[in-house]
Amino acid sequence: MAVYSDIITVETEGNCQIHDLTQELARSVGASGIRTGIGLLFVAGSTAGITTMEYEPGLVRDLPEFYERLIPRNADYHHEQTWHDGNGHSHVRASLLGPSLSFPVDEGRPTLGTWQQVVLIDFDNRARSRDVRVRVVGE
Repeated sequence: MAVYSDIITVETEGNCQIHDLTQELARSVGASGIRTGIGLLFVAGSTAGITTMEYEPGLVRDLPEFYERLIPRNADYHHEQTWHDGNGHSHVRASLLGPSLSFPVDEGRPTLGTWQQVVLIDFDNRARSRDVRVRVVGE
């Protein structure tokens, strides 16, 4: 069984910016040479997350608006009492979404639905450089 590792580096603006990782992921899985297996994406850090969605302009607007309603930026967060860095909401949002995503690999590609893309959402209140770890295991 083979194991392949890669890193996708993404420069983000923060503030709930959504970055489509699908093409970079497909390139990475293809480079692995693994035809059948399972893949994992993981973003290091506590203010970003990974999920799937239909990456289209309406949802790219809807999702940040949803997070703002659910976990408002200007609410009072205990995290602020400790660190005073203005990103308590970022930590809560990222904790809710989660830092990783697993996916099947078939015929050397990530298996996704027709309208399904893999995205990184950066919830932090500032620009960041994010390293997204790719691991593919299979044959």
